[in-house]
Amino acid sequence: MIELAINGSQHSLEVEADTPLLWVLRDALGLTGTKFGCGLGLCGACSVLLEGQLVRSCSVPVSAVAGKAITTIEGLSPDGSHPVQQAWIAESVPQCGYCQSGMILAAVALLERKPHPTDADIDAAMTNLCRCGTYVRVRKAIHRAAQS
Repeated sequence: MIELAINGSQHSLEVEADTPLLWVLRDALGLTGTKFGCGLGLCGACSVLLEGQLVRSCSVPVSAVAGKAITTIEGLSPDGSHPVQQAWIAESVPQCGYCQSGMILAAVALLERKPHPTDADIDAAMTNLCRCGTYVRVRKAIHRAAQS
């Protein structure tokens, strides 16, 4: 039995200790906002916040996160009112949207560390891949969110 603290709620789950967090979130808990992309921790589609730090959930065994605070896109704000989500909408960032939950959480983590990032800070921190190439709008949205 593994105890998880996800989006402010406690969950007791009977899963294998080496199961990637991504599959626990999606399959066991139905939190499908976290996406499977590459399975190697490279693309960032599976990004979540672990104790406020960005992690690639496809590469983290569930046993490593027991008892730690995990935030998924569903837990960022119940009504989409988080400043980063609002900036994403205002700047029309998403195209296909597949990478966006991971991108948004990466932006949240960046703004926690650097409330007013430069373009260089954003470029260095935003390592998530976007097949649609919305990087210019991502940068604009992060600057917008930093202003709010």
